[in-house]
Amino acid sequence: MDTPDQITRITQHFNDSIQTKRQSLEPLAPAIARGAAVICQALDQGGKVLSCGNGGSAGDAQHFSSEMLNRFEMERPGLPAVALTTDSSTLTSIANDYDYDQVFSRQVQALGNPGDVLLAISTSGNSGNVVRAVEAAHAGNMQIVALSGRDGGKLPGLLSNSDVEIRVAVNSTARIQEVHLLVIHCLCDLIDQHIASQEK
Repeated sequence: MDTPDQITRITQHFNDSIQTKRQSLEPLAPAIARGAAVICQALDQGGKVLSCGNGGSAGDAQHFSSEMLNRFEMERPGLPAVALTTDSSTLTSIANDYDYDQVFSRQVQALGNPGDVLLAISTSGNSGNVVRAVEAAHAGNMQIVALSGRDGGKLPGLLSNSDVEIRVAVNSTARIQEVHLLVIHCLCDLIDQHIASQEK
């Protein structure tokens, strides 16, 4: 049975999430639009999106990939996207034979092509394997759309002028991940709208 204390905590979570989204809207909207433009340009030129992250961010990477490959909110052909977090045999073999920090970068090296985009997701911006994936993507002439949090961690220092960082500048991992999911839905919607505009 729920208690007043539990209802109070739940209410606080909702209110904190709402507040974080509200305060993130103005600073993030332009970056989200730029990130969508980077992805749309890659898709228009025959490229694809590789995505990666750890834990909840791995779930976000897979969420984005599934919305691309299947559909978001409108009927359209599937779009080329690969979540680098899903193949347990590949992940564990790389971690075992080399190092966990290379589980995404080696996949980027094998699957990425010039003109592709890496969607790199890290709430701290310091995840070693995400950092290595960004470095591998740059070496392969790919652009980066980075979803980060807090102060951005190591990611901002790795990004070029043609890359995009979408940073949720709060400390709570839960709040960062909640906004990251909303960002992903915004990206998917803008991609849908771009495709719809081409079909007119």
